[in-house]
Amino acid sequence: MSKNPYEKIDDNISGQTQSSQPGVEEEMHPAPIYDDPNFKGADKLKGKTALITGGDSGIGRAVAVAYAKEGANVAIAYLADQEDEDADKTIALIEKYGGKAKRYQTDISSDKNCKQLVKQVIDDFGALNILVNNAGKQFPQQSIEDITEEQLKETFETNFFGLFFMSKAAIAHMKKGDCIVNTSSITAYNGSPGLLDYSATKGAITSFTRSLALNLSEKGIRVNAVAPGPIWTPLIPSTFDAKTVAEHGADTPMKRRGQPAENAPAYVFLASQDSSYMTGQTIHVDGGDFVGS
Repeated sequence: MSKNPYEKIDDNISGQTQSSQPGVEEEMHPAPIYDDPNFKGADKLKGKTALITGGDSGIGRAVAVAYAKEGANVAIAYLADQEDEDADKTIALIEKYGGKAKRYQTDISSDKNCKQLVKQVIDDFGALNILVNNAGKQFPQQSIEDITEEQLKETFETNFFGLFFMSKAAIAHMKKGDCIVNTSSITAYNGSPGLLDYSATKGAITSFTRSLALNLSEKGIRVNAVAPGPIWTPLIPSTFDAKTVAEHGADTPMKRRGQPAENAPAYVFLASQDSSYMTGQTIHVDGGDFVGS
């Protein structure tokens, strides 16, 4: 019997950091697992167009790959020039599995940029059926006294304001049967002493998911979320110190970090008709962290 590739905590991660965020997936070692060869598409998203923010790497890339396997066309949005190589690789992966793909570099913390991004996707693809709000930032600090006004604003502007603006812009073009999937976090439920502002944004996302689901229920647009635990994405080496990176995920009940590909099926489920009677809900993909807390 072949060994589950997700079960290994690789010692080579020890000491690995990146100088700034957004991090670069191509510089990570070992590389995150973003494509599960055992995941076989079944045309669950055939003919759909999805837009994924933060889609160049990490969970966003894994979701893009899974959506393409399910027959979707996929647009990805990302922030910085340093992510161009990651974005190009994700586009190649989408196209490998038969999906139409295009990348857009933009800052979603601006309402104007979000409106323009959605317009570009509609112009290029002809529709927008699935919005995955996945872009995020975090700036670990040991004390609330260390969190500046500028950091607090930047964290909320990207993680929550961007999600709000993207949802607002997308909804104008969505119809019955379309959906929004938000990326929350285990920190919204367990808290995090070193991620006070980040945790607060994820709590806001969870509450917003529930409220927007109620608001859009009569239109037939579903809104759900995924709450990942410690997942091996560029955000980890680009924001934590070497010791934290090395121990990442080891304190979960499953005693390991998760991989982006382990999150992707939850995003497929919430975007497909398999979850047709679900809205306002959050799926936890966290190695048992919430249960074990």
